[in-house]
Amino acid sequence: MQTNIQDKYLKVQVETASPGELTHLLYQELVRTLMRARQMVIQKDYQISNELLHKGRSILFELMSTLDMKYDISKDLYALYEFYAKCIAEVIINHEIDMLDEVIDFAKGMYETWKQALQIVKGGSAE
Repeated sequence: MQTNIQDKYLKVQVETASPGELTHLLYQELVRTLMRARQMVIQKDYQISNELLHKGRSILFELMSTLDMKYDISKDLYALYEFYAKCIAEVIINHEIDMLDEVIDFAKGMYETWKQALQIVKGGSAE
């Protein structure tokens, strides 16, 4: 029942979000997914961790597909997403927590950056 309510809330949130807010939601889900995967790697539940890591890669691929490549920043972001997708593939194979932590740090940083950018766009401060 609780999951159904959460799913409905998320559906409404996604359907009413601006492109910037959608990107922020993707980063939020990337962080959440990678944190869960990390916990599963620690618990040595590699089947679930691999499923979550594949989901994380899919999120990165979705972010890659949204880039407008006529801008240099998009090319730089594409290279970063590609690099971290490869890192996740390595984690799937080797279950290296340190490498996963690097990807999580990147995802958290991007989440916070987009959060601040959205606040600026909405007229608030970036604090």
